[in-house]
Amino acid sequence: MSLVIVNGLELSYGSKVLFHGGALNIGPADRIGLVGANGTGKSTLLKILVGVVAPDAGTLTLRRGTRVGYLPQDLQELPEGSLVDAVLSSVPGRDQLDARLAQTEALLAGAGDHDEQLELAATLAELHEERDHFDDHFGRHRAERILLGLGFKPADFARDTKVFSGGWRMRAALAGLLLQDPDLLLLDEPTNHLDLPTLAWFDGFLKRSKKALVLISHDRAFLDRQINKVVSLETEGLRTWTGDFQDYQRQRAFESERLLAQAGKVAAKRAQLQAFVDRFRAKASKATQAQSKLKQLEKLEAVQVHQDRDTVAFRFPTVAASGREVARFGGVRKAFGDNVVYEGLDAQVLRGQRIAVVGLNGAGKTTLLRLLAGEMTPDAGAVTLGHNVVLGYYAQHHADTLDKRRTILEEMMALVPDKPQAYVRGVLGAFLFSGDDVDKRIGVLSGGERARVALARLLLKPANLLVMDEPTNHLDLDSAEALIEALEGYQGTLVFVSHNRSFLNSLATHVWDVRERRVVPYPGNLDEYLAHLELQAAAREEGRAGVDAAKAPSEKDRKRAEAEARQARSQRTAPLKKEIALLEARIAELEAVQQEREARLADAAFAADYAKARPVMEAHQADARALEAALARWEEAQAELESLA
Repeated sequence: MSLVIVNGLELSYGSKVLFHGGALNIGPADRIGLVGANGTGKSTLLKILVGVVAPDAGTLTLRRGTRVGYLPQDLQELPEGSLVDAVLSSVPGRDQLDARLAQTEALLAGAGDHDEQLELAATLAELHEERDHFDDHFGRHRAERILLGLGFKPADFARDTKVFSGGWRMRAALAGLLLQDPDLLLLDEPTNHLDLPTLAWFDGFLKRSKKALVLISHDRAFLDRQINKVVSLETEGLRTWTGDFQDYQRQRAFESERLLAQAGKVAAKRAQLQAFVDRFRAKASKATQAQSKLKQLEKLEAVQVHQDRDTVAFRFPTVAASGREVARFGGVRKAFGDNVVYEGLDAQVLRGQRIAVVGLNGAGKTTLLRLLAGEMTPDAGAVTLGHNVVLGYYAQHHADTLDKRRTILEEMMALVPDKPQAYVRGVLGAFLFSGDDVDKRIGVLSGGERARVALARLLLKPANLLVMDEPTNHLDLDSAEALIEALEGYQGTLVFVSHNRSFLNSLATHVWDVRERRVVPYPGNLDEYLAHLELQAAAREEGRAGVDAAKAPSEKDRKRAEAEARQARSQRTAPLKKEIALLEARIAELEAVQQEREARLADAAFAADYAKARPVMEAHQADARALEAALARWEEAQAELESLA
């Protein structure tokens, strides 16, 4: 039996229709990834499911007794009191159970009749048993285990919730939600405030859960690990697909191709019938047949092909080369009161490196980026940029510092007053701001739209050093993937912080691990670095690391092992990369030929001449099969490459 059934869902805001006749079933074992472009209603749908937003029409039916837990993207409030008490108070029923215990104890103390005393004593024993069961599942020990998993320290448990920052308050809310263990968990971008160790713990916690889940996330790798179904918000409405996000993309593409082929057949049939009618309508001997063809023509139903939404599509402009040394941290010290973040930090950024800055929350990742960008000055030491370095900086808070009184176009033009408006409009168009959209005031934009404006600013002044702090936050999945693709083609140097594993592994050539008031550099992406740490840990446990368990292998040994690993990986992946390139060329060739044939077949005069059209149609069908086979093999090869990587 379904936990939730939604039928006939209708919701509009003015002229903008979010849902029209939407339907959705959520089963007890469904792990749903909710996907769609920013502004299509993902967060709104979660609010409808939890009862925060009322739809204009439609029915929402929950199975009796179903408990729903909801984590919004932006937390509004947290219960006052200590951290542990706030988390414990999130579980419904505790206060009522305590009240019943107190009431029963008071009645027992005042009871004079022996039978009444026995009855109340039995009730009290049952209540204590119920309370013990409650504490086993929703008690302090489990709450503390969850808090530790989410990165809190034991010293934090007694601290008042007011003293925690927004990110830590969001974690506390998540802890309360996980403690409740609801039948249906609704999570809206839950990883935005998690560092990598905490994300790994949370990932495992969710994987072990057998409860139903609806998840919004711009981290494709995290999403795919958690879901077995996709609900997508398409132009044609609310759609449900089996499998993970990659399965959804494959099914969606196949359906699009099928509908296009079907539409082509209908168009060809329509042209053929219309040509017959036009040719023979005036001839008395063919009038009957012409009328018959006309009726067939009228009965032909149009095929509705997919109308895909526009997505962010841009590339970073060509930039002038900087000197070999792009930036240097020399003896940098930075402290905030008694909290010393960096002490004697020495580090070097070289041209072409793509450095992922990782570490625990509070270790100083954002501080490092702000020092590099010149937004913050060190207490001692210096941060210097190299020869011919032009720096571009994007941070989460930049989206909030845009002038809310200005229009999008005014905000952009203020940055490059010497550029023509057409140039600025072209950049904005790549970020889905076109026509009258550019005249919207910043103050009315959503978080995702403001993030796109802040990203667009980076393209106005080409920089050969990009410094980016959580650039995928507030972006939908497609926009995050588009940003990865654009940065893969970027020719400059990149230093960034991100919790998005797909982003990290796709882009990083080096990792800087911020710990112990310094950075530990490593050549490779995040997965390679984590594997390196696991090997180090295993070596320490087996006693192969010598007396000093914390000592890493020598620099020479480490570089040799890494070079050998890269060479072995290259030997495995090189043939696949070559095959993929050949397949992509073949697919592009077939698609171009098919497009040309489809244009010819769409010509009514040509299609009416069966002798000429037949060989073209047969070739079209043969190449369609060849194209399908090439696409299938391309998908297999890509999967093999990903598994090897």
